[in-house]
Amino acid sequence: MLKLTKKADYGLIALRHLASIPGATASTKDIADAYHLPVPLLAKVLQQLTKAGILRSVAGTNGGYKLARDARRISALEVVRAIDGPVILTHCFTEHGMCDQSESCTVREPLRRVHEAILELLNKFTITDLAESPAVPLTPLNPAPIARHPGLRDLQ
Repeated sequence: MLKLTKKADYGLIALRHLASIPGATASTKDIADAYHLPVPLLAKVLQQLTKAGILRSVAGTNGGYKLARDARRISALEVVRAIDGPVILTHCFTEHGMCDQSESCTVREPLRRVHEAILELLNKFTITDLAESPAVPLTPLNPAPIARHPGLRDLQ
């Protein structure tokens, strides 16, 4: 299953928070309290984002973190890579890229296209896009029923 880590989630939440109040500085505690996040883990994430040049650390009484550049120039892909490293859909797309089935694999090319589409989407999706999305309370995901193709019969 392809899913972001908690650290990546927290990083995106923090960046959305900072982007929603342009030019603002927020402390780790401010962000953690606003979203009920664990301070120690959030602090590590914010340090990683600072090291990657996505955030800037501001010292002093009213210090904390602020965006290092315009939120329109920070992609979700950049954030995920800064926190989790490369996004890998399957072993085929690692630096080694080979497995026992490589020579006869029938899904490698379709999966490569899916992998590239995911990377492209994450690269196009910016922190501004996150900040402009309405914040809604979390509810458990109830996946919609899978639409049936009109030409398929029920299997019994």
